[in-house]
Amino acid sequence: MNILNFGSLNIDLVYQVEHIVRPGETIASSAHQVFAGGKGANQSAALARAGATVFHAGQVGQDGQWLVDTLAGQGVDVQHIRVGDVPTGHALIQVDRHGQNSIVLFAGANAQIDRGAINAVLAHFDRGDMLLLQNEINDVSYLIAAAAARGLTVCLNPAPFGPQVRAYPLESVDWLIVNETEATGLAGAATLAALAALCPHAHIALTLGAAGVQYRSPTEQFHLPAPQVEAVDTTGAGDTFIGYFLHGLTAGLTARDAIARAVQAAALCVTRPGAMGSIPAANEID
Repeated sequence: MNILNFGSLNIDLVYQVEHIVRPGETIASSAHQVFAGGKGANQSAALARAGATVFHAGQVGQDGQWLVDTLAGQGVDVQHIRVGDVPTGHALIQVDRHGQNSIVLFAGANAQIDRGAINAVLAHFDRGDMLLLQNEINDVSYLIAAAAARGLTVCLNPAPFGPQVRAYPLESVDWLIVNETEATGLAGAATLAALAALCPHAHIALTLGAAGVQYRSPTEQFHLPAPQVEAVDTTGAGDTFIGYFLHGLTAGLTARDAIARAVQAAALCVTRPGAMGSIPAANEID
């Protein structure tokens, strides 16, 4: 199965701080780093490191060619990434001494994808392939509907959550992966039952951070705990989980085994700084 990830590519500007800045406050940063990022790009990198065949589609500006090259270096097929004139999206990320983060996102080129480009990319994929989407590019609703019409398996990670997600054709989503914040925004409560009411035919993974993952499908439901580790930076943990989880599913693992492997990968991710650079390789998990 081919996985097409139509998603964001961002330049991550990461600042280490004692605590997340409060309104009206100015604080000093103890360190500053620049990373390749974006939920879309991070999830493609995680898929590739897990061992999946993944194609990334999206858009960057002239300042973002190095992001494309970075993804290619991870083993991602980048032939469907366009380079345009609108500046590349970027994220301003604060990471406190406990490893928790706060993020300000500028969409940039991620919000300039036209339907002609979408249709041209989808024409390369067909029934049996999977489309992975987040919520950092424009026209996600159209992508869901167009992919479903082609018979692709649609996986949605509505992150970062916005009220527009409620208007997406959720009935066409086959796999829904959300954290507690996204679940509450989408369904009013971070429960599998509330999510299943919106997506009754979908397989649902609800990630709970250090508390692990809850899973529900039309035929089973279970909870798996996460390994306990000392977090350095939680940026990229959810993206790592998604990459390893989806690879496990496409490799023939059961949902339980795929989640077990994915939470191990996410736990290792949070012990390292950064987003894409913190995603572990498959041999580290195995």
